[in-house]
Amino acid sequence: MELEGAICKTGRMSPSPKIAASDSLNEIATVRVELRDTDPLIWREVEVPTSITLKVLHDIIQAVMGWFDYHLWEFTIGKQRYGLPMDEDWGTAPRKDAAKVRLRDVLKPRRTTIDYLYDFGDSWELRLTVTGVRAGHPETSYPRYLGGERNAPPEDCGGIPGFYDMLDALADPDHPNHADATEWTDDYDPDTIDELPIKYALLRIANRRNPAKARLINKAPPKPDN
Repeated sequence: MELEGAICKTGRMSPSPKIAASDSLNEIATVRVELRDTDPLIWREVEVPTSITLKVLHDIIQAVMGWFDYHLWEFTIGKQRYGLPMDEDWGTAPRKDAAKVRLRDVLKPRRTTIDYLYDFGDSWELRLTVTGVRAGHPETSYPRYLGGERNAPPEDCGGIPGFYDMLDALADPDHPNHADATEWTDDYDPDTIDELPIKYALLRIANRRNPAKARLINKAPPKPDN
């Protein structure tokens, strides 16, 4: 994750209140998510509270990419790894528990890079960039999807090489694997993002992290038609 520009004159993230009635009192970061080694680039942009844990950030990435959290994952910041605690780390430095570290705790004032690895077999590598931090809006649920380009690869398609082999097979009716690729991917369209499931998934995350606010929104009377 790259943080563009200073957060404040002191060089530190401004502290969030211990108890926030809504996300309007929280800092909201605009985050760009890019899937590395894709051409054309596959990317998403989302607004997230800086108070979320890295575990919730993982959930958000899964949602905006349309993945289903089937596989292992981790963040890397410098030499430190964050993920789910495991008994074995294959001889590498142990992970810190991503559920106990908040996004604001790892942001730096000028430049912070966080790499995200999903599926240690297919090895999807993503780079995140924070393009701004601001106060949240009281009537907006966060995390919030802003946009993106191109559909993410399906799960278990063989990483970047397998993904592009699959696209070649789908695009060429004479390809020897065309029928199998078409059957396996169903109605997959590499150029189109289905935004509705993304927005629903992010809304579930927002409701889960702030159930009191969700209840108030659900009980609010409908706005009259003009």
